[in-house]
Amino acid sequence: MAERDDPGIIGRRVQQLRTERGLTQKQLAEGAYTPAYVSTLEAGRVRPSEEALRHIAARLGVAYEELATGRPAHLATDLRLRLTDAQRTLATGGAEAAAEQYAVLLAEAEAHGLDDECATALLGLGECALESGDLVAGRLRFEQAEKRLADKPLPSRVPALRGRAVAHYLAGELRYACYLLESALDELNRTGLHDPSALVLLYGSVIGPYMDMGAHARAAQAAEFALALAPQVQDPALVARMHRSVARTLLAEGRVAEADASLGKAAELYRQLQISTELANCHWMRGYLHAQNGELERAENELREAQAILVDKRATLYTSQVVVELADVLHRRGKSEEAAGLLHDVLEDLSSERGAVHSAAAHRLLGIIAEDARDTETAEEHYVRAMSLLERAGAAGDLADLCRMLGDLLRRTGRVEAALNAYRTGLGHRTTPGTTTLGPAPAHPPL
Repeated sequence: MAERDDPGIIGRRVQQLRTERGLTQKQLAEGAYTPAYVSTLEAGRVRPSEEALRHIAARLGVAYEELATGRPAHLATDLRLRLTDAQRTLATGGAEAAAEQYAVLLAEAEAHGLDDECATALLGLGECALESGDLVAGRLRFEQAEKRLADKPLPSRVPALRGRAVAHYLAGELRYACYLLESALDELNRTGLHDPSALVLLYGSVIGPYMDMGAHARAAQAAEFALALAPQVQDPALVARMHRSVARTLLAEGRVAEADASLGKAAELYRQLQISTELANCHWMRGYLHAQNGELERAENELREAQAILVDKRATLYTSQVVVELADVLHRRGKSEEAAGLLHDVLEDLSSERGAVHSAAAHRLLGIIAEDARDTETAEEHYVRAMSLLERAGAAGDLADLCRMLGDLLRRTGRVEAALNAYRTGLGHRTTPGTTTLGPAPAHPPL
């Protein structure tokens, strides 16, 4: 039986509708019930059966659902269709337009007490906020969605939890993002809630924080589990996202052809689905892949394609992150002046709370460019700023490499003791990679 309001509310609703239609209690009861029964029902002193409500609904000319819950007939179905439209707007259009749609739908769902639809709208608003770069608002929306779904099984709550973790990750809070994702994975696997879609979403999402923390072994294992579970997943967008994440671990292992193939699968799916932000992310990753492989012209073309898509979508934070990668390629191609200009512009949009890892990468590259120009003082300033950002984020692998670069700079300028301190700091981060500081790995899925 569908969820219904309490007898008092139903009674008042029946009385209002009967009065609006000019019917007496006797006329409403005709054919099956007595006027006394209708009077008792309207007073809220009896809980009407479904059969009684269906009879009264027919006499009043309204749908049973509307009489029992106060919601217009097919409201939930209509809302779900419009939520799908909003999702399409976000995928193919822009976050601002989608956010407007989601806000209207959220208000309607709240007005009629539709928690599932409220949660879906909140998830959409969270994704819009992430795309616009408003990480605090995004995190709040995902938290609100989790509260709406508090009574649901964990697999139903995973998209909201994952969204919250991504917001923390983008803010540079790598360890907490890992904690959220690993906790959910552990609970799903230990309690037997082996929902393939939920697991693939979590495994694909935890790869990025693992890689940035230097926990490459865990990233590789997460990719292995995601690939094994993917055939059981029906959502092509989720499969595409998984392939994009997995490509990063393949590239780290030197499996360039496999990484490129994985990105190719993802890009083709995103083209078919017309999901432009994720398609931009595929171009971004392909640019990174070509750069790592020394194919700098191809890398620049891919990254500029990603930048153009993201600028068109006004995805400011993602655009800034791509520009950092593009600047690196431009510098390596001898276009250091253009690269430095891009980086200075980007640093206005990045901070320790908003894209900390990429902000550190921008400072690191500006330091390298300054070193090339023999401006050691400016180079040191950028390296120290980058180290501060990476320490806050817990990006151990990048931090160790940066300590080495700073040490080399200090040694060349004759500050041997300071250089030794920088090297020691770097060695400390090398000997405590993320795999040993994250705690026990989450339980494995049954494969």
